[in-house]
Amino acid sequence: MKARIQSLVESALADLRQQGVLPADLQRPVHVERTRDRSHGDFATNIVMMLAKPAGLKPRELADKLVQALPQDSAVTKVEIAGPGFINFFQADSFLSDQLGAALADDHLGVTPASPAQTIVVDYSSPNLAKEMHVGHLRSTIIGDAVVRALGFLGHRVIRQNHVGDWGTQFGMLLAYLEEQPDGDASDELADLENFYRAAKQRFDESATFADRARALVVQLQSGDSHCLALWKRFNSISLDHCFAVYERLGVSLTRDDVRGESAYNNELADIVAVLADKGMLTESDGARCVFLDQFRNKQGDPLPVIVQKADGGYLYATTDLAALRYRAGTLAADRILYFVDQRQALHFDQVFSVARQAGFVGEAVDLAHMGFGTMNGPDGKPFKTRSGGTVKLVELLDEAEQKALQLVSAKNPDLSQQELAQIARTVGIASVKYADLSKHRSSDYIFDLERMLSFEGNTAPYLLYAYTRVASVFRKAGLDPQTLDAPLRLQEDQEQALGNHLSQFAETLALVADKGEPHLLCTYLYELAGLFSSFYEHCPILSAQDDDTRDSRLQLAWLTARTLKQGLALLGIETLERM
Repeated sequence: MKARIQSLVESALADLRQQGVLPADLQRPVHVERTRDRSHGDFATNIVMMLAKPAGLKPRELADKLVQALPQDSAVTKVEIAGPGFINFFQADSFLSDQLGAALADDHLGVTPASPAQTIVVDYSSPNLAKEMHVGHLRSTIIGDAVVRALGFLGHRVIRQNHVGDWGTQFGMLLAYLEEQPDGDASDELADLENFYRAAKQRFDESATFADRARALVVQLQSGDSHCLALWKRFNSISLDHCFAVYERLGVSLTRDDVRGESAYNNELADIVAVLADKGMLTESDGARCVFLDQFRNKQGDPLPVIVQKADGGYLYATTDLAALRYRAGTLAADRILYFVDQRQALHFDQVFSVARQAGFVGEAVDLAHMGFGTMNGPDGKPFKTRSGGTVKLVELLDEAEQKALQLVSAKNPDLSQQELAQIARTVGIASVKYADLSKHRSSDYIFDLERMLSFEGNTAPYLLYAYTRVASVFRKAGLDPQTLDAPLRLQEDQEQALGNHLSQFAETLALVADKGEPHLLCTYLYELAGLFSSFYEHCPILSAQDDDTRDSRLQLAWLTARTLKQGLALLGIETLERM
């Protein structure tokens, strides 16, 4: 509806320019927003306030002329001028009912495919294969996954890229240690990657012979030695098994085919440096080869380098990222490339994006965006750690969430079997951790508080999961198949209107999530939807409605609410429950 009103206003403005009321070159973007108080209309625009002064007119005078020039539209019942020149639009009840009816009849809930659809490459998760996934990987993994789900639902061609850390000098140390393990024991050793890494590091620090062997393996690995590559592939395979066990548990959509790690670009790095040299972009600094861009300077005003090759000939993250950008823009033909990486890497990505454009690795038409995020912190406000100060493994965090969820659901449902309780606890525990993260603004830090996450009150996963089961229970109680309902929707009560209006905003919300890369917008929408349904449920009897048509209309409104909650949570990567 916002787009429809925007089109009406733009048509009226074009008419006023043609009449000479507005200068032909006076252009301003038309923004239409939903109003908070429906008694003042459903939508409003402040375009008059932006145009009146440059047009030499009083705001209300211009507003009156614009209203007179608006084309007639059956979706709009009334237009009013408010305050100094705001224009309020009242939506026809029949239009809203038709929208909701169309959503009910559509597998996509009335969400039309994006046009034109884009090819969007999304870089997310990207753990280091030298260690097990820890809490620091959670945000990139689940925020990125929620956004790719929304993009795919909107009809875009989404290419997931899991840029794992599977290359570098530390792998010589790990391969040397793996080489020392008897064949039958290697998998057992690698069952705990953290201990494996520590043991390898200890051997490296204590044994000069081991250290020399590790360095030699790095050189051999980088030169393509078959023995080293075989060890490296074995290590990576077992390491990825750890990652995908976590992905499966989290309900993340990444697959093995999405993995394209740092090693994939190893053979291209020399060419990246050569292209930069041919374009005259390289400067030698203390033996290293760097790109200096005028827009990046330190506090003293000195230019900051983008180092692409060290003095010893080695390459850095920037070099690999440039190769990845060239591949994604060229081979994958991306229209947008999104990076879900810690916001502390903002300068790095600003520099790499600028170098890539200047070098011609990425065209100007390609949208590059670093979707930075804050940190998950402990009660002390510092990055989440174990009591001993170590890194918290992600699997341990999920174990704790499921255990606490089991205690909670067991107390609420003492009559359920242990198998049912375990399944509910798994869903609630994982959903609570994910939703608590996704419901925060992406750029914000937040405190990890499991008790709060598992609460049935407030903007939490249990609250939303319960809201869905509440709707499901209506149909169980009625013994009705919602697919058999076909009565027209009649939104007579204020609570029906409010719920219907919010349901009609689902597509609009998803478009914002896809554009901004901010899943918290969908979380807020779903939380408000659950609250509006609760108010509707309390004030508008469903099964005991005064007549069959009203009952069936309210049942359909409830069914659309359930489907929207289920679909919205699915786009966040969260399962729903029929009972809890």
